[in-house]
Amino acid sequence: MDKIDSNSWSIEDSTDLYLCSHWSNGYFSINDRGAAQAHLRGHAVDLDLLVQELRERGLDTPVLLRFGDILENRIARMAEVFAQAIGEMEYRGGYRGVYPVKVNQMRQVVEEVLDSEGKTGLGLEVGSKPELILALSELADPERLLICNGFKDRTYLKLALMATKMGRTCHIVIDRFEELGLCLELALELSVRPVLGLRFRLSSRGAGRWLNSSGDASKFGLNSLEIIQAVKNLESRHMLDCLTLLHFHLGSQITEIQAIKSALREAARTYCELVRLGAPMGYVDVGGGLGVDYDGTKSRNPSSKNYGLQEYANDVISAMQTACEREGVEHPNVVTESGRAMVAHHAVLVADVRGRQTRRDLGPVPTPAPEAPAILKSLYEIYESILTRQDATSAMEALHDLSQLKEEMEASFSLGYLRLEDRADMERLYWAATGRLMDLEMEPEEMSEELLSLPRLMADTYYCNLSVFQSLPDHWAVDQLFPIMPLQRLDEKPTRPSVLADLTCDSDGRMDRFIHSSGEADVLYLHEPSSDEPYSLGIFLVGAYQEVLGDLHNLFGDTHAVHVSVDENGQVDLSKVVEGDTVSEVLAYVQYDGEQMIGKLRKVVERALRQERITKVEALSYVQLYKETLGGQTYLNGRSRGDR
Repeated sequence: MDKIDSNSWSIEDSTDLYLCSHWSNGYFSINDRGAAQAHLRGHAVDLDLLVQELRERGLDTPVLLRFGDILENRIARMAEVFAQAIGEMEYRGGYRGVYPVKVNQMRQVVEEVLDSEGKTGLGLEVGSKPELILALSELADPERLLICNGFKDRTYLKLALMATKMGRTCHIVIDRFEELGLCLELALELSVRPVLGLRFRLSSRGAGRWLNSSGDASKFGLNSLEIIQAVKNLESRHMLDCLTLLHFHLGSQITEIQAIKSALREAARTYCELVRLGAPMGYVDVGGGLGVDYDGTKSRNPSSKNYGLQEYANDVISAMQTACEREGVEHPNVVTESGRAMVAHHAVLVADVRGRQTRRDLGPVPTPAPEAPAILKSLYEIYESILTRQDATSAMEALHDLSQLKEEMEASFSLGYLRLEDRADMERLYWAATGRLMDLEMEPEEMSEELLSLPRLMADTYYCNLSVFQSLPDHWAVDQLFPIMPLQRLDEKPTRPSVLADLTCDSDGRMDRFIHSSGEADVLYLHEPSSDEPYSLGIFLVGAYQEVLGDLHNLFGDTHAVHVSVDENGQVDLSKVVEGDTVSEVLAYVQYDGEQMIGKLRKVVERALRQERITKVEALSYVQLYKETLGGQTYLNGRSRGDR
């Protein structure tokens, strides 16, 4: 039975339990006082104390902590691994990284990405008109690459072509063959020589959750015939010299390096063929897909990857070098769009536990009276006998007997043979007995699947002040696993197998799959909640996609976001705060006007006042509370907690 059964506990035990050293890449660990900490510029920042500091400043959870220093390190690391690969292999091309803004379009993140790249020449990749508008504003340096992907209309193409005319390094990637004719027509109209790329639809397929987004059925890209037609079209217009880039994209979160190797071989050959056909080329954009090891297993699990950054860079450079030297082609500049790998680590979502539902500790176990129903007496006998059952066979027998008696109890109650009080006593005995079974000391290899599943059956539900749909949409939509651990008490043994539930009224608003050394677990071990102080959970590696994909289920809006940095002396700077959505702001998204709503409420209050249902003081207080709530956050206020 996978449970916490040690009599002593240390921070090393918590590090192993929550796999912190496996997924954190050295950015997070546990300090001597049992608190989670972030490592920024050689300094350790206690996350528990940090959240307490934010509360004292009036910023309650849920809150998204963004660490720009981690973001800067991730970007620098990406450049370093490619520089190492290029140097060791004596590759004659360069490396140019671009950040795909679709991964996280929040202004503060984009600005930090661009501010942190002084040594790397990082550019931007866009896939829509709004993203292009964003990039044209933020990407001031004309030397940085601007890669234009996605479905393009006349306005999109005009904006990109004018950027080229003004001296920007703007590559217009033809994702669909029909775009080429329109692009060339507008280029002639604007008197500009476009800088073009072709997106190749690889036959190779990715690996992982987004496997079906690649291969012959992928959404974007030109097949071999269309690429030949594009080259002939450009050649006939004396514009083949405008073709300088080959682009491909294998999908997101590629879990297997072999899939990447296969795609690189196919793309490298295609690049060399375009050079043979007379295009000057010079750039190959290998797209995104570089995975993040969310579960720390370094495996082919959907939330992991079986390769590292340096291996990835080595394979990209090696594939291009091998193909080009075989064909006698100059080594191209390599462009990557590894947005997930850049930004996932830099953000941590913090949420407090606000309540708990438990099947254990339901009160004193009732001793049946002589006149008690037979089912209750049988349940009590099993409960009493469990402590003597130390082998898996007898434990299984007890579990089967308990299950049968539970079914009999439910049927008897439905048929009118039991009172509600009797059913309550029986349920208390059933769960107490099942809990005793779960606590038995048995070797996991001797236990049946039913016994091994007892922690999940007995799991507490911890209610967290967050919305899965707003802040963790990938967990809900595609079963993405994120590392989760308490921010405090990590020097204490966590004894409660648990699942997490959010504030929404949707049954899908829960987290019941967690990272584990084997890849996945259906419970997360947490501590007994305290009535005296908050119990905060950190959900890590949420910097990619989660903010921009979130929705307004139950009208829960964006959380607070705090940008955390440290100076050379280790002093923490919390001055950059983006406050979360207020109730009125969220209501405005769905076309409600706050002032009109207050006016309508006043009419209702006035009618109740005339009918003498409320006093004038109550009327004034109610309207004031309504107005204050409109201006407040969408999440829970205060410190209320408790078991249910």
